[in-house]
Amino acid sequence: MDLSAFLAQHGIDAKRFEHSPVMTVEESRRLVPDLPGAKTKNLFLRDKKGARHILVTVGQDVAVDLNSLGLMLGAGRLGFASPERLRKYLGVSPGSVSLLALAKDTTHAVEFVLDRRLWEADAVQAHPLVNDATMVIPHSQLERFLAATGHAAHIVDVPGRRDTCGPSGN
Repeated sequence: MDLSAFLAQHGIDAKRFEHSPVMTVEESRRLVPDLPGAKTKNLFLRDKKGARHILVTVGQDVAVDLNSLGLMLGAGRLGFASPERLRKYLGVSPGSVSLLALAKDTTHAVEFVLDRRLWEADAVQAHPLVNDATMVIPHSQLERFLAATGHAAHIVDVPGRRDTCGPSGN
């Protein structure tokens, strides 16, 4: 699936900016130019049994409380999904995870959780399935993207704490 073709087919307008590859939030802070929109961090999680897969998108400075989030979602104990599960369900490698990978989840096997602060932002930043570019997606285009993929966003106040040096997610 070609992301650019998918976005064009659905009339989704997002600006793409190339930069050096980044794997972590810290690298992103250093290597990604100052762009409009809220910077994001993405966690690809699974429940203890591996039956539920959840993509969580939060602001880059939020350290997610996985235990509280699991309780909030009725998913029990959550943990990070393996790189193999990431490739299987979202078709991307660690470091390239973003909400744009939902375009590859045509079977709707992945639940999408979006932090309320990002939903309320004028625009968000997301990797376009690779980690050497960032797309700025205006809110109206984010809504159009989710509709095009058939994914409903669970918009919640993701439990966590603001953390300028915390774990980066995948």
